[in-house]
Amino acid sequence: MTDSAADKFFAAARPHRGIITVCVIAASLLQVLDSTIANVALPHMQGSLSATTDQISWVLTSYLIAAAIVMPSIAWLAGRFGRRRVVLVSMAGFTVGSMLCGTAQTLEQMVVYRLIQGVFGAGLVPLSQAVMLDIYTLPERGRAMSIWTAGIMVGPIIGPTLGAWLTETYSWRWVFYVNVPIGVLGFAGMWLYLPATTIDRARRFDWIGFVSLAVGVAGLQLVLDRGETKDWFDSYEIVVEATLCLAGFYLFGVQTLMAEHPFISRQILRNRNFITSMVLCFVVGVVLNSTSALLPPYFQNLGGYPVLLSGLAMAPRGIGTVLVTPIVSKLVTTADPRHLMAFGLLTLAATTWQMAHWTPDVSFAAQAPILLLQGASMSIVFTPMQLIAFSSIPGSLRTEASGLMSLFRNFGGSIGVAVMETLLVRNTQVAHQDLARFATPFNRALQSGAAKSFWDTASPGGVTRLDALVNYHAQVVAYADDFLAVSIAIVPAALAVLLMRRPGRVKAADPDAHTVIE
Repeated sequence: MTDSAADKFFAAARPHRGIITVCVIAASLLQVLDSTIANVALPHMQGSLSATTDQISWVLTSYLIAAAIVMPSIAWLAGRFGRRRVVLVSMAGFTVGSMLCGTAQTLEQMVVYRLIQGVFGAGLVPLSQAVMLDIYTLPERGRAMSIWTAGIMVGPIIGPTLGAWLTETYSWRWVFYVNVPIGVLGFAGMWLYLPATTIDRARRFDWIGFVSLAVGVAGLQLVLDRGETKDWFDSYEIVVEATLCLAGFYLFGVQTLMAEHPFISRQILRNRNFITSMVLCFVVGVVLNSTSALLPPYFQNLGGYPVLLSGLAMAPRGIGTVLVTPIVSKLVTTADPRHLMAFGLLTLAATTWQMAHWTPDVSFAAQAPILLLQGASMSIVFTPMQLIAFSSIPGSLRTEASGLMSLFRNFGGSIGVAVMETLLVRNTQVAHQDLARFATPFNRALQSGAAKSFWDTASPGGVTRLDALVNYHAQVVAYADDFLAVSIAIVPAALAVLLMRRPGRVKAADPDAHTVIE
């Protein structure tokens, strides 16, 4: 937006900022919540839709691919047709898609409806962030971003818990129906109070950049989502998808460097703070999504928790995020945001390192403080990161920058889950092989007493029970290795903070960067 357009938007939005804030946070929460809430309902969907294990995975894959492809184009759509119009269409389309998902009777219908959800939901997070940045003044942005961050971070955390409760109490269809009332209220609030923005009808669309990026993103998402089930590069399908991914990203890079009007502005890509923030956003996505994917099966399969209780066991993470948000919103205005981020990253690494020392019989009293601190540390990282990332981004590029940040967070989540699930399977096999060396008739512990009668290596039943015991402990070792790997991955990210400049010392990228409309 131009200076005058930004001033008009700010003046029109200011009397209704509270309602607008609630509505855009609800919109972004719906999008991130839907990326995890359906996970626990997949087994129930599989039976209802008569799908195989491999087929039902497309319920998740179709949504993620559609959202990843459309997300980078949101900035152009908002500029060409107006941000208010795009937000309303996205909210309406996502709500209708959610309702359709709840009515699906076949797998084909479900995949199509999830594609609709992904297409219309792609813009909710970047557009909501851009609106938040535009309706708050520069001194207020720390508080505004902390509130927005709480919604973004809590979504993936409460998703499995809410999904488990809805599935067990009602049915898997309510995993999607729950979006409808929130979507309707959010749409109504934005339709009534969100001001319109100027429309740039002369804005060009880089089709080559969009198509090449879409091919790269779709190829990467397919490799990550299907690699584990297809045994990675031993599968012809994965090799083809990886080739398309590399070719797409290569062509996109060339087009970005050479085109007069590239799909992604080169001005954004030259911003050191923003590029470093994208790397850190990627790391946060890795930690948040991988741990969210690992903890529920850890509690259920090894700890013996019921599905609902395993979701409740993760609640301290969300509580930690919510509790620390008001504190961080005040600290970012007085302390150096880089120091907060470094502290948050190191604390996050310490919590995952501590999780690597858990055993399945660890008590809730021992788990809760670690998960509470982990949720708090995520907020300590994410809130100042958003402030630094957008401190020198011109207002006209905020929506585009928000889309890139969301895309990198999603990439981090997808890659983190894929890598950790693969490591879990392979480390379980390695640990099983190591432990099985001691499960022999020559082990004195198995030669007498109750051990011999229960784990009798001379009987099929004894061998089966002994193998189950070995596999159980192999999984314990593998989960510990995964948590340790996550902890180690965070440390280099903390060093990346050194590349950032403090926001107050960055030269403004546009004339209004230090006025009420940055």
